[in-house]
Amino acid sequence: MTQPGDIEVVYPPGAVTLKGRWNIKVYSGDVLKQEVEGDNVVCTNGKEFLASFLGSAAAAAATFTCRYVAIGTDATGEAAANTALGAETARASGIVSYVSGAIYQVTATFPSGTGTGAIVEYGLLSSSAAGTLLSRDTEAAVNKGANDILIATVQITVS
Repeated sequence: MTQPGDIEVVYPPGAVTLKGRWNIKVYSGDVLKQEVEGDNVVCTNGKEFLASFLGSAAAAAATFTCRYVAIGTDATGEAAANTALGAETARASGIVSYVSGAIYQVTATFPSGTGTGAIVEYGLLSSSAAGTLLSRDTEAAVNKGANDILIATVQITVS
């Protein structure tokens, strides 16, 4: 609940934030004596922990891995409502790591003969086929020839 003098923080579209709320109740027998609630601060170490957890969970899990990087040729700008790439040409399982600074990182390699063409879109997904699109990006074209190797690295910062 906002109070007079509270500062409203406006986040950009697609921003991920963490927010917590505490509710404390003190009882004497069955009688509620006191109740206090309020918002908390998500600590820097907590953000680091979550980013590290994402990395270890993805590295060890059979599901909910979010380690698949897709590349494609659709230059339509990214939007929060995207659920897939516009024109996916290849997908690879990436190497997951935790980077300090509350950063979850996935690096995928697309070898010779895989995903050739003018690559302009990139996505991080939860499955080797279909799956949930966690992140999508469009950039200037990178022309990947049949003998070229493309390495894509995505970083997700918990903030």
